[in-house]
Amino acid sequence: MARIAVVTGGTRGIGAAISKTLQAAGYKVAANYAGNDEAAQTFKAQTGIPVYKWDVSNFEACADGLARVEAELGPVDVLVNNAGITRDGFFHKMTPDQWNAVINTNLNSLFNMCRPVVEGMRNRNFGRIICISSINGQKGQAGQANYSAAKAGEIGFVKALAQENASKDVTVNAIAPGYIGTEMVRAIPADVLEKRILPLIPVGRLGEPEEIARCVLFLAGDDAGFITGSTLAANGGQYMV
Repeated sequence: MARIAVVTGGTRGIGAAISKTLQAAGYKVAANYAGNDEAAQTFKAQTGIPVYKWDVSNFEACADGLARVEAELGPVDVLVNNAGITRDGFFHKMTPDQWNAVINTNLNSLFNMCRPVVEGMRNRNFGRIICISSINGQKGQAGQANYSAAKAGEIGFVKALAQENASKDVTVNAIAPGYIGTEMVRAIPADVLEKRILPLIPVGRLGEPEEIARCVLFLAGDDAGFITGSTLAANGGQYMV
């Protein structure tokens, strides 16, 4: 029987690539999204993947949304925490709203999404939790104290949760992408991309969303059962740890 996978932020960018890659591999996928109804419905029409709208920064919304997914598709076997936002600004000018929005969506969402499903995974003796962190959670980034803190927090969360659940065959891992050719990154002015970003990447190009999706597919599978508490860096050699 096909395993059930939930992908937050699963209808656009890296999340859409993850959703489609898991579907192609035989998973029954539920793609969560926050607010862009038009994009979500277009994604659903193109892929046939059911979409579910809720705010990952709200615990009750996550619990209700996941209950709806489980009622319609079945118990969640694979959870991909991909949803994230940016509210960039230098820290000495950052507002509480900028800080809280990023921490709530990018970090607190991990509790909100994992807590409703982890007990079921433990009871069934199988689960895969995969968190999409960032290179900037590993090295930091000027103008992103909020984002870097949240993404670094994801890595610490993964390490702790992995230890708690390893004996139940529930693995918890992170992926830390570098610059990926999403709509947001490709909107960067070409001269900035060519002169200031690509020279930092040894492979000389942006990553593709599908390359991150293939990392997720590997970590979601049975063959990755001995890998837990790890952070897989997918950044073209830009930052090596």
